[in-house]
Amino acid sequence: MMQRWRTRAMTAAAALAVLLAGGCSDGQVQRDDDADRSGFVEGDGTVATYPPAEREAAPEFSGPLLGGDGTFDLAEADGDVVVLNVWGSWCPPCRKEAPELQAVYDSVADQGVRFVGVNTRDHSEGPAQAFEQEFGITYPSVYDPKGEALLAFRDTIPPQAIPSTLVIDRAGRIAARVVGPITETSLRQMVSDIAAEDTSAT
Repeated sequence: MMQRWRTRAMTAAAALAVLLAGGCSDGQVQRDDDADRSGFVEGDGTVATYPPAEREAAPEFSGPLLGGDGTFDLAEADGDVVVLNVWGSWCPPCRKEAPELQAVYDSVADQGVRFVGVNTRDHSEGPAQAFEQEFGITYPSVYDPKGEALLAFRDTIPPQAIPSTLVIDRAGRIAARVVGPITETSLRQMVSDIAAEDTSAT
């Protein structure tokens, strides 16, 4: 059992290391300033959901918010469902899914559901802020250009692509992961199902 856990942890750590070193592939010619975003194939939108009895606790995760508006601390979201989306302004699939994420957020924000982005591999805040303005993003994002905050997930269920989305249940456990872009319909159903769970019974 211990060997299996160590193998899984090593695999997760390796996957996260690739994510933090790479980017998402859009078939475009690489620019010099994108050198550290290459070498990673974008996710295909694969969805994994975990039954309550098999969920792992989310790690201690926190970081400064984009725009200097304080910090986000996952521990302060206890009792809420949290949708955590990893994105970059330079990533075409992130641009495609941004309006869909915002649409779901608009409809569930008053139902004990929090959204937080994790902006990574943007070397300055300007492009990331322009991205949020362009797509009307109103939920906060952690600014994590070097992927340091995301390392918190290396021993759990890490994001494995940019974009990736994790959904954390009201008990602070990772309930679902999407590797790659997600659609409004899929995310809405996923969040609805997880938000409706009675976590006191699990």
